[in-house]
Amino acid sequence: MKLFYLLSLIFGSSVFGQTITFNGCHNLFDNQNFIFNKTGVDANNKNIYITTPIDGQPCGGLGTCEFKIQWNNTLTRWEFLADEGNGTFTSPYLMYYNSTGTNTLSIPPGNNVGLWVENTSITTGQCGGNLSIGNSTMTGDVQSPSLGVSEISKSKIQIFPNPVSEIIRISGIENGQTVQIFDANGRLILSEAFDSKINVSQLTSGMYVMKVTTKDLQHHEFKFIKK
Repeated sequence: MKLFYLLSLIFGSSVFGQTITFNGCHNLFDNQNFIFNKTGVDANNKNIYITTPIDGQPCGGLGTCEFKIQWNNTLTRWEFLADEGNGTFTSPYLMYYNSTGTNTLSIPPGNNVGLWVENTSITTGQCGGNLSIGNSTMTGDVQSPSLGVSEISKSKIQIFPNPVSEIIRISGIENGQTVQIFDANGRLILSEAFDSKINVSQLTSGMYVMKVTTKDLQHHEFKFIKK
């Protein structure tokens, strides 16, 4: 019964994915990962994420950077904000915004869902344009194209068994190109050519995301538990 409850929480995104890993806008932020931690939920049941450490990490010519991702209910969009410099986010700078993702979910869109628009009035165009899989990575607790309107939507594409001890199987994908596995912190753990059978026996126990990319560059993401 406890296992069923745990799985229900995970696939409802209540427990899994408390972090988002972002890498992008190298001209301003340097080529480095920023880890966002979920810090709470707003009045609209949207998650709030802030980078750690809160006093910032070295960030190119900007000195140190603190970032926040949150929902703007007035403008009905997700926003990627940069702190003005003291970690309070009282007058943050809007770096990107996305109003075309699946706004019914409590988590923000990934960099290949909807459109994260660069706010060039702040960046002066130094971020290289809107976020895409070509100029950035955004993994962890984010929406992906495979999620549709709900994270628990079912499709003919499945992975099983879940939880898994050794071999996890992928069904419903005929033109797979690559398989990637990320841990709960968004770190890439495994990357290899697509196969319908993936050996995960070397992974430590915990929660992971499997990302399958097809030859026509579609992306499918699945959460699973390694026993």
